[in-house]
Amino acid sequence: MSSQPLHAETVFVVDDDEAVRDSLRWLLEANNYNVQCFASAEAFLESYQAAQVGCLILDVRMQGMSGLELQEKLLALGSTLPIIFVTGHGDVGMAVSTMKKGASDFIEKPFNEAELLPLVQSMLERARDQSSEAAVHRASAERLAKLTAREQQVLERIIAGRLNKQIADDLGISIKTVEAHRANIMEKLNVNTVADLLRLALSTKA
Repeated sequence: MSSQPLHAETVFVVDDDEAVRDSLRWLLEANNYNVQCFASAEAFLESYQAAQVGCLILDVRMQGMSGLELQEKLLALGSTLPIIFVTGHGDVGMAVSTMKKGASDFIEKPFNEAELLPLVQSMLERARDQSSEAAVHRASAERLAKLTAREQQVLERIIAGRLNKQIADDLGISIKTVEAHRANIMEKLNVNTVADLLRLALSTKA
């Protein structure tokens, strides 16, 4: 086994069965995954940080807060952490319910390595993509925050497809002033074309 995990993301295991936690930790760490195990949903929530990138392997039925209740809590927090639900009960209705609420997959105990490992890899790839999108969103929002209130007004009208003359009429300013604002907007946002400007502005609304 490698001494250093190959994956920067973390696989969070939440299960009140110590034997299941140990077996999952062994399997995942043997395949070079970072793993954090929790004996309860409450313990996981106490350490949860929204910026964490990874996936969650979550037991449906536990003492205290159930896996389904933890899913509800995470949704309320705006979490996009991909969830793989694990159950020893072949409850199709429950599976459908969790999937409708955004669970990524659902597997039954006893599960096998051939089934679980590709699923974990797929969930981590999804988590990476979501993290990258969020980083782009934040960077775009930070750049847009540099604009003055007037530049924001001009930008909104550029996005709406208004011409310089129309923007000037809308805001009661001269066309030359509109052109100056457009130049400032392009410079502050570090874009060269209107298409790039639109992409940046719309990326914060995704």
